[in-house]
Amino acid sequence: MQLNSEVITTPPRASATVVLLRDAPQKGLEVFLLRRHTDSAVLGGAYVFPGGKLDKADSSEYVLRHLDRDSLDLHHSLAEPEIHTDMAAGLYVAAIREALEECGVLYARARNSDALAHDTMQRAKWQKQLHAGEAFADVLASGDLQLDTQHLAPWSRWITPRMPSVTSKRFDTRFFVAVLPQNQTPIHDDVEAVDSIWLSPRDALLKYWDRGISMAPPQIMTLVNLLPYSDCASVLRAALARKPSVVMPETFDADGLRHICYPGDPQHSIKEKAMIGPTRLRFIEGRFEPKDGVEAFLDPEGI
Repeated sequence: MQLNSEVITTPPRASATVVLLRDAPQKGLEVFLLRRHTDSAVLGGAYVFPGGKLDKADSSEYVLRHLDRDSLDLHHSLAEPEIHTDMAAGLYVAAIREALEECGVLYARARNSDALAHDTMQRAKWQKQLHAGEAFADVLASGDLQLDTQHLAPWSRWITPRMPSVTSKRFDTRFFVAVLPQNQTPIHDDVEAVDSIWLSPRDALLKYWDRGISMAPPQIMTLVNLLPYSDCASVLRAALARKPSVVMPETFDADGLRHICYPGDPQHSIKEKAMIGPTRLRFIEGRFEPKDGVEAFLDPEGI
């Protein structure tokens, strides 16, 4: 992972990410991770959650008419009163669209149906249509689909600092937690992602620490903040019981190292913590580490 030192003056691009969850037998809570193609302009080679940029069409009336809930309800759930209602609803749409495009998981149902669309061949067809450039609105219309936002719960919001550490772009990304629908199996698309894996948050962090996988700080810290939960239901209860945490990392260079600090760190402009876990990471030998080693990840509440 290469370090960036360029200051970006353009506003961050609105984005959405799906933290896909499942309860694995004898293993408990697991998270789905995709490995981005090494040629990707953003986080090439790193393991990430499915997601991508908000498209203008995601907030269009042609797509929003397929929502299962009123846009005002979604706007309230996102807890961002400063943004337009249609944009808030569009972020849910973007999350669902990216989940289908990147790993073939679809949070939608045929109208007047109680079951999420789960025909593997049909989902693969719709996924290919998106890869071919077909509009999401047309895909939804062709299947007479209603988007299912009930399965998505806002979890956090990450805003890239003006000097991003591992990209040359800025993003304003909403992270949604979502349980894998029954009878659906996520598969990387072999276009933007070349590998995929299910891991518990703890195992993913250990694999990162052992240099088995590469991850960027938002993914690392999201996994840290999932450690207290034993199953999908407990994650969703937590998400619905609070407002999404807002994380605005701040970067600085000191002692020959790049540092990323989070709200609550002595060097951060916001003194109240936004999440559990270490408040600062250092870039050492191609990756980000907390000062106190892996235990700062695995025991985020100091138990």
